[in-house]
Order: sequence, then structure tokens, then C-alpha cells
Amino acid sequence: MQIVRAKYENEIFYGDLHEGKVTRYDGSPFVVWENTEEVYDLEEIELLAPVLPSKVVAIAKNYAKHAAEMGLPEYSENMPENPIIFIKPSTSVIGSGQNIKYPTIGEHVDIEAELALVISKVSKNIDKNNWMDHVLGITIANDLSERVLQGKTGHFTRAKGFDTFCPLGPYIQTEFVDSPELQIKSYVNGDLKQDGNTRDMMFKIGEILEFISSIMTLLPGDVILTGTPEGVSKVERGDEIKIEIDTLGTQINTVE
Repeated sequence: MQIVRAKYENEIFYGDLHEGKVTRYDGSPFVVWENTEEVYDLEEIELLAPVLPSKVVAIAKNYAKHAAEMGLPEYSENMPENPIIFIKPSTSVIGSGQNIKYPTIGEHVDIEAELALVISKVSKNIDKNNWMDHVLGITIANDLSERVLQGKTGHFTRAKGFDTFCPLGPYIQTEFVDSPELQIKSYVNGDLKQDGNTRDMMFKIGEILEFISSIMTLLPGDVILTGTPEGVSKVERGDEIKIEIDTLGTQINTVE
């Protein structure tokens, strides 16, 4: 199933996207939902971020080549003992098709295409071997980052926490495998910038979820970003960003 969150005549609902049409459901995939049998063409509705999480928990430098391009080449041979995590606020989340707002104090904003996980239920102390039992599905994320501020502060909250700095979607794919090998590509104004594969993640999905959930309780709808491959690219106002991940569709946003 491809779960979307959509708006029609000022009503927001979850639905199932299939062959270019959306079947409306009442309720939520995180609690109880029922098929209304109402069907809309995509042109009739506005697709929103497929979920509104209480928090977005992200992994930094989870691909060795990306770590190297960020000035940490030793990661390829000596990875850290645990994942490096940070949180993006829920207010950073937008959907595919919505505009990214370039910060007024911004000087250098990069895009980071990532595979994201959507948590299905209240989860604490997840066993890495049973992580699939805690995930509703997977989707596309863009972890936008203001590099000048990141360099000044040495941490990620301000640099990555701006409003609109976490586009998600267009949908949540509920069919996935234990060890996904998905191609991740990002484009700026049609030019290919990133071309990586999730097989190259240093910390695998089960390890990520086990570590994060040992620290904090994950709630239904929370989103986990799993890191970005090399090739992160600077963007400016007016640029179009397109991200593609196998089976997850295409996310398109414009910077304003």
C-alpha cells in the first residue's frame, strides 16, 4: 500500500494511492481506519506530508563517502561505536510539492536525500532483529542543512531545524524488506547530484532503531532519517530539487 495524506475541500484525510487515484480512509493508519470507498483523481486533491511526526530523529554521517566529503575520511575504516543522532522539529516537515523557505540568515544550504522510516506504534527498546514489527513503512526525506551555521555551532539543531527543512513523501510505502538495497538519487534543476544505495549505510536499520529506542520512546508517526550518501549539493532560491528512491516515487520541492 502507498499511504498518502491529502486535503480536499478543507478536509484532511489519509488515503491509499493506487494507479494515480486516491481512495479515502476515515481514521488513521496508526490507530483504526476504514475504507470509505470515496476515490479522487490526484488533480482533485492536494497531497500533504504523508505524516506529521511528534519528532524526526536523524542519523549523521551514516555513509562513509559522505563523511569523507564532510572532512571525516577516517569513518571508512574506523566508524563510531554508536550512531550520531540529532532531532529535527516537527515544524520542519512539509510535503512534496510545497516550497522550501530559504532562511533569511542562510548563506549555504545543502540538500541531503535520505531513506526515512515511519514508526507504527509506541516503541521502546526495539530488538534490531525485529525492527520491521515497529515500522509502518518507508518514504523519501530531504534533510536540508545550513552549513555555515553548522560549522559555527558544532551541532545540528539550528542548522537543520528551520521551518520547511524536512520535506517528506510523496507517500509511505508499506511493503519493504529487512535489508533494503534502494537507489537514492537527487537532482538540482535536473542535474544529478547524488547517486547512492542504502546498502552502503554503515549502521543498518535495525541497529539504528535499537539505539534510538534505547534512549527515547518512539511514538506512532515518528520519523527516522537514516543518513545521506555522498554528493550533497548547495541550493539557492528558485532551484528545483527532485529526489528519487526505488519504489518510493519522486519528491519535488522548490526553494523560495
